[in-house]
Amino acid sequence: MTSGLANKVAIVTGASSGIGRSIALALAREGASLVLPGRRMDVLRAVAQECIQFGAKAQSYKLDLLQDSEFAAFKAQVDRDFSGADILVHSAGMFASASVADASLRDFDLLYQCNVRAPFALTQLFLTDLAKRRGQIVFINSTAGFMAVGGVSQYAATKHALKGFADSLRDEVNPFGIRVISVFPGRTATPMQAKVHELEGKKYEADRLLQPAQVADAIISALAQGPEAEITEIRIRPMLKAAAK
Repeated sequence: MTSGLANKVAIVTGASSGIGRSIALALAREGASLVLPGRRMDVLRAVAQECIQFGAKAQSYKLDLLQDSEFAAFKAQVDRDFSGADILVHSAGMFASASVADASLRDFDLLYQCNVRAPFALTQLFLTDLAKRRGQIVFINSTAGFMAVGGVSQYAATKHALKGFADSLRDEVNPFGIRVISVFPGRTATPMQAKVHELEGKKYEADRLLQPAQVADAIISALAQGPEAEITEIRIRPMLKAAAK
């Protein structure tokens, strides 16, 4: 553990699976303490136990990112158990696919709540802590956050909005020593990506996609930079292209 992340307190949303889980485990290996909020408590407890096996302190918390009323209680629990946070990782996300003509406005609202509004609200809650600790904020975005294609207008719109939020936030908080990193992974072997392939009618070949641990390793490297440097964006995509049909 030579990255300087030991004893830092990291909040990771979306840690029950995929990229979020890999980030939590990678931070645990570096000696960070983990705060794991979410709805699937049985799964989060299992992830917390994996983190603890690395010698890290880890605790799961019941939190529905679509319920504003739960945020304040979550903040109070983190303050009680960890006295604040040094790192905030927004990895939770929702996906929907439809043409603009057929898209559901209810789906759009849900994606906005989860992918944009919840990260905004959680960032507001912990911003004072992060300023005191010269902390770091990580937004797990998507290649859809800077290049949209047909069929994913709702998802792409929320990811573009998340990039805009991160860029504006960075300009505001850099003077307080807070670093902001946006991560734009290409197709990654996650349960969400398996669902995407199913919706597209494509064969899901996990070994041809980015691996969550590879994305996590890139993030750890960025978080471990000395105070003289800030990595603002990470763009990472699969090297192996989809096999021909």
